[in-house]
Amino acid sequence: MAEVTTTGHAIETILLEERRYPPPEDFASQANAQPDIYEQSFEEFWEREGRERVTWFQDFDQLYEWEQPYAKWYLGGKLNVTYNCVDRHVEAGNGDKVAYYWEGEPVDDRRTITFADLQREVVRFANALKKLGVKKGTPVGIYMGMVPELPVAMLACVRIGAPHTVVFGGFSADSLSGRLNDMECELLITQDEGLRNGASVPLKKNADAAMDDSPGVKQAVVVRRTGGDVEMKEGRDLWWHDFVEGESDDAESCPCEPMDSEDLLYLLYTSGTTAKPKGIVHTTAGYLVGVSTTHNYIFDVKPDSIYWCAADIGWVTGHSYIVYGPLCNGTTGVIYEGVPNYPDKDRWWSIIERYKVDILYTAPTAIRTHMKWGPEFAQKHDLSSLRLLGTVGEPINPEAWVWYRENRDRDDPDHAAAGDHDAESRLGDEAVPGRRRRGLRRAGERGRPRRRRLPRPAPSVAGDAARDLQGRQALQGDLLVEVPRCVLRG
Repeated sequence: MAEVTTTGHAIETILLEERRYPPPEDFASQANAQPDIYEQSFEEFWEREGRERVTWFQDFDQLYEWEQPYAKWYLGGKLNVTYNCVDRHVEAGNGDKVAYYWEGEPVDDRRTITFADLQREVVRFANALKKLGVKKGTPVGIYMGMVPELPVAMLACVRIGAPHTVVFGGFSADSLSGRLNDMECELLITQDEGLRNGASVPLKKNADAAMDDSPGVKQAVVVRRTGGDVEMKEGRDLWWHDFVEGESDDAESCPCEPMDSEDLLYLLYTSGTTAKPKGIVHTTAGYLVGVSTTHNYIFDVKPDSIYWCAADIGWVTGHSYIVYGPLCNGTTGVIYEGVPNYPDKDRWWSIIERYKVDILYTAPTAIRTHMKWGPEFAQKHDLSSLRLLGTVGEPINPEAWVWYRENRDRDDPDHAAAGDHDAESRLGDEAVPGRRRRGLRRAGERGRPRRRRLPRPAPSVAGDAARDLQGRQALQGDLLVEVPRCVLRG
């Protein structure tokens, strides 16, 4: 490999990876993203995706409006995200299709949730929220582990037009209260305890401390997950099972609220590692079209796919590629509550074998951890169902990429396609989509942006004369986005 040398701000040479891996012919021939989509204009592509991928209560009359740097999408349209993610699949006769295989951290703790099951649970919880006074525009905080009630809570809020902010269950009470106060949340949905690596996580205890510093939060709904002893404040705290008891699960009892394309869907806050957490606005139509479209093309999902994004719903990748994107596409997903090494280091591989997962999406850090543990844990299981491997969050190094690919099936490593994607932090869809359908691919290589050729708003690389949106001189090597992205709001 060549060494890295730099001159000023421009990278002259990079680490050269010479190994090449052609995509499997049968994979490329049936791929959802065929070469012709790259020849379509930006407007043509997103107009078609908006009209064909999403069901509208009122059609949009303008594709987008961009007053730099702020973009609005699908103006004039009205829709509901929960209707698109749940109800329309049931109405189409697909209620018996599995929406989620849920696996708890304790071995043999499992649930199979169909789209009809999901609709019933969402409607029941939404009806209970309405009786509590939650309505369109009421901000709701959610602080939970990876339990089925988490997507149910999100979808119930969205069904009635209540924007939510999900706070990662590993965050502290201070982190939770800061987000609840900033969004001015009136309700918090949490659970008694979470489970991680065989130990309990004191979610309700943290939530109590956060609510002490969040005067706007008037009530809390609590899922009983472990049965641990937690304090329940009279007049404020309600157990989930009591809260929904007696509520109708008939979809007609709680119709989906028509939402404007630019209505707030959810806020998600930056982690706060470099500054005060900032809430990123995700509006309804552009976000849904963006994540469902990228989920379809980048992950090449098929009607019978079993798809697993091994992220946490508390992060934007989980919002986009565990909940909203896959459900909009009617895809069967996997949700796992725990860590990869509980009770042993083959837990992930056993889940893949059990559900015959064909698409796995994870982080390079997780792959490097599995590399450290050794290939023998993957080799104990039949992973031949896997046909697409994806990574996100950071660039993957060639060694991890090759290990990921080869240990999927040592007897037939060419059976699966592997890709590295760039999902931009807190925005929630793929920033640099790959063109892995054509030609050879280097180990660890992500897709190369092609200016004005991709239907995605692909970035270009700044040259000597480039300037940013404020007219300032851009540095060589900077990425410039010349057209808006579907999830970009502000």
